[in-house]
Amino acid sequence: MAKPLPFDFTRAMRRLCEDIAARLPDMRHVQMPQVAVAFAQARRNVTWGLQARLTPLRFEEGRLTTSRRGGEWTIQRFYDGEREYLYILTFYLPRFLEHSFREKMITVMHELYHISPRFDGDIRRLSGHYHVHSHSQQEYDRHMDRLVEEYLALRPPAELLAFLQSNFKQLHTQFGGIVGARFPIPRLIRVARSA
Repeated sequence: MAKPLPFDFTRAMRRLCEDIAARLPDMRHVQMPQVAVAFAQARRNVTWGLQARLTPLRFEEGRLTTSRRGGEWTIQRFYDGEREYLYILTFYLPRFLEHSFREKMITVMHELYHISPRFDGDIRRLSGHYHVHSHSQQEYDRHMDRLVEEYLALRPPAELLAFLQSNFKQLHTQFGGIVGARFPIPRLIRVARSA
């Protein structure tokens, strides 16, 4: 009997995110070929803490540079062949997989919703002082829960969601391992002044 191939977490997550972007009107601006999907190892084996993170690869309004600390800065860029990534979507394992199916889906929706509607490499900036999660994290999370409900009501293929029904140990046991893409945290690079 052939040994099963390790489970490719980032491939499965990419397929799910592609389907969410194709089905949900609120996510139609998301172009997954320009979103790198990755995983990182959680430093501590606890269920609380950072589950996932969206890293924008542009500054406000999609600019390539920003001014700070008395200088002009750009951010490290990443490519898949000729195609440039505008975002890195990272999930922290095993932590992310230790939650309920619903909580995992809310986390996925939460991170995708951070992508700017202009899909310009910047984050979605909400009105007011708290431009990332609005004035209320709870209200933001309720909105993500409604988006999950809307997506599930569209009856996505069960095979796209199956991996979120398992925890890390179950997936690891079933497939003999978990693999996926990794990306370093992008570096800020000082732009040299022209002479």
